[in-house]
Amino acid sequence: MDLLDVPVRQASTLEQVDHRPWPLPERPWVMGQTWDDLLFLHYRVQAEQVRPLVPEGLQLEHHSGSAWLGVTPFVITGLRARGMLPLPFVSSFRELNVRTYVTRDGRPGIWFFSLDASSQIAVEAARRLYRLPYFQADISVRRRSEEILYDCSRGGGKAFAAAYRPDGAVFNPGPGSLEGFLTERYCLYTEYAGELYRADIHHRPWSLQPADARIDLNTMPPLKLDPADKPLAHYSARQDVVIWPLERA
Repeated sequence: MDLLDVPVRQASTLEQVDHRPWPLPERPWVMGQTWDDLLFLHYRVQAEQVRPLVPEGLQLEHHSGSAWLGVTPFVITGLRARGMLPLPFVSSFRELNVRTYVTRDGRPGIWFFSLDASSQIAVEAARRLYRLPYFQADISVRRRSEEILYDCSRGGGKAFAAAYRPDGAVFNPGPGSLEGFLTERYCLYTEYAGELYRADIHHRPWSLQPADARIDLNTMPPLKLDPADKPLAHYSARQDVVIWPLERA
């Protein structure tokens, strides 16, 4: 039954658009996803550390006196092409993203430093269709009561290990808030053959909770983080998403 519910939930996100900073694209979306048990970890970083890692055609964004680097482990379910049901065995996998926040032409979005996924099929498709820096990784997710145990590792010494759980009331980030700046993003940017591209995404406003997170290992970011720096941590139980194809930015 959930296979039938997922497409309805994803498509129904288009019924709520007032929170978007710009109108929906006129052309049709092509992909639906659902993100489960997502942890937002955000670290303050110096802009001069991040700026060389972002293409010149994108403006690095700041909030509360600094640039920000996000690490987001979660589980993808309900991956499907528009008009199709999620396919068994390929529509669900684990993923971990490392990102920062940029804008171009008045459209704030996300720049990904890396995206690790447990599915080789997903990695190859995303690299081909969205030109994103995806990598296959060994990722495990386990539950211990309300706590989620998340482990990710791939070659080159890249690894992440954490235990996290929601720890507070659900809230929606307000306009202008730091939480809104870090999460309410409706496009991604990527670069291919010297050209910048953008893909629009859409979802309902984020429902967040404060998170209790213990980070045992985190070598995923492209710059060294101070182990003493405690990240801002938020949890989201579920977000349904629809995604448009790439277009030149």
